[in-house]
This record gives sequence, C-alpha cells and structure tokens, in this order.
Amino acid sequence: MKKIMTIKRKIFYLSFVAIVAVYMMPLVITFTNSFMGSREVENNYAADSLGADEYIDMDVVPKKATLQQYASLLFDSPVYLHMFWNSVKIVVPIVLGQILVSAPAAYAFTVLKFRGKEGLFFLYIIVMLLPLQVTLMPNYIVADWMGIADSSLAIILPGIFNPLGVFLLRQFMKSMPDAYIEAAMVDGAGHGKIFLWVVLPMVKHGTAAAAMLTLLDYWNLVDQAVIFIQNSEAQPLSIFLARINSGELGIAFAGSCFYALPVLLALLYGQEYLKNGIAITGLKG
Repeated sequence: MKKIMTIKRKIFYLSFVAIVAVYMMPLVITFTNSFMGSREVENNYAADSLGADEYIDMDVVPKKATLQQYASLLFDSPVYLHMFWNSVKIVVPIVLGQILVSAPAAYAFTVLKFRGKEGLFFLYIIVMLLPLQVTLMPNYIVADWMGIADSSLAIILPGIFNPLGVFLLRQFMKSMPDAYIEAAMVDGAGHGKIFLWVVLPMVKHGTAAAAMLTLLDYWNLVDQAVIFIQNSEAQPLSIFLARINSGELGIAFAGSCFYALPVLLALLYGQEYLKNGIAITGLKG
C-alpha cells in the first residue's frame, strides 16, 4: 500500500512539473530569444518560404548571445522609453491615489456606525464584480462631461476610486481585534489618531497587497487606453507593444522582457504581502 502511495505521489509531482513547464515555456522562449540578434530572430520565425506541410525550425537557445536587442530598444528606439514613462505616469498616480482613498474608506466601513453602511458596501461589491466592458461607457460619458475624455485623467480618476482596494483593506481591518480600537478610544484618541497610529500599521500587509494588485491590473491595461487616449504619443506601453511585435520583430522579445520587469520585481519583493493579502480576505465577511 505504501509503495502504491509513493508511485501516486511521484505521478502527481511529474504531472505538476509538466503543467508548470507548459505554462513557463512562453516566458522562457521570450527571455532566451531576447538575447538573439535581429537576423537570427527573423530567420527563426520566417515562415514565408515554408510549404503547408512544413514546420518552423525554431531555436530556443540563441546560437550567439548578444545584447543587440536591448541596445536597439533603449538607445535606437526613444519612442519605447517615451511609452514606458507614459505607463509610469498613469500607474503611479493610480496606485498612490488608490491607497489614499481606500484606506480611510475601509476604516469608515469597518469602525464607524452610520445608517446604510452595509447597503453601501454591498453596492461597492456589485461595482467591483461588474465586467470592465460594462463600466467603460458610463466612465466615458462622465469623462466627456468633465472634458478629460482624451487624456490619461480619464483612466487615472476611475482607477483611484476602484472599489477593490476598499474591499481588501476592509477585510484586513475586520480581522483586527476590536480591543485595540476600544483601548485607544478609552485613552481619548479620536478617529484620526486611531486610523493613523493604530489601524494603518496593523494593515500594512493589506496596503501592500492592494498596491500590488492595482499595479498588476493597470500596468497591463489595454481597453481603457484604446478608448480614452486617442493621441498615440500619449498611449501607454501596453498599446505600443503590439506595434513592436508586428513591425520590429528584432526587438520584440527585449521589449516584452523590459516591459514585464517592473511587475516581476514587484512580485518578487512583495510576494509575501500579496499572499497574505489574498488569504486574509476570506477570514471575515
């Protein structure tokens, strides 16, 4: 019986490794191909001369590793860095604004007592669960009414007031022992001091998780940028990558790796915060 369990465990691990390998293969190919020269990349994926029954002889590992793609991307394509900073100028205000708005709102939903609190929070949940395509039209109407329809503000303002941060931080605050807040009130602290000196330090993991989830969401935005930003020079890098892939195959892989770098660094630095943040949301409703 023990031998059968050992065999089953080995089969499970091998199956798990095979699934991970399949999912990781596109990332591995992108990374290794970014060190190929432009001529090798073009030869690697040229299919014009192949017949219907032939296959591409694709090399995963470069025959001669080079930084040519990265040099061309960073020094010969200034438009790429321009689009990169466009993404930064959109995402950073959203992440900072999301935290500044979500933390006080979550505190109000958790600690304060006012009529209609649960109904209002339920409305937050409904808005959070709505697909993006449902909210795009109302957002566009409001942005057009405010005169910001063709600017990054049409993306930044809805992003700042996204209900995800409020939901996540409220779950964190509800998991806190009530004794801390009650003790602070007995000592004469008001809600401002309780929020700044008691609650915020205790929900720093939730704040980091909310910031990371917001970063992941808006760093890869496409639909909002296509609809709200008509000026191609003001669009984020997520839109520009499609043009690189179709027009400059030689630097497409380096561009994809460089584009994914900020998100990967954020995940490596804050994976424990993100894991704790996702886990804590199920502790209390």
